[in-house]
Amino acid sequence: MSAHGPILPIDAPLLALTPISAFRPRRWRGALLPRRCEVVFDILEADKRRSALSPITPKVREVISVTVSEDTSMSVAMLFDPDRSLEERILAEQFIVDGQG
Repeated sequence: MSAHGPILPIDAPLLALTPISAFRPRRWRGALLPRRCEVVFDILEADKRRSALSPITPKVREVISVTVSEDTSMSVAMLFDPDRSLEERILAEQFIVDGQG
């Protein structure tokens, strides 16, 4: 979950880089990057700045450097409500649709 991050269609050729806090880093709203990008985070003065990585696996603390990229070798099965398409759900999250949202 991100703070104010964009909601992208599943097939969008983009990576959404969004902060998990609305206040840190200050005034940074994130970025939309091409899907093929690789992002490297190097924690400056790691002994003074506590950092953690929280992927799908358990949280890792005292992170010094992290590289993030899309793994296209994995696949998942996504389940949806048969009466409401994914496109409808995305629109409902972004806009008020028929009194919903």
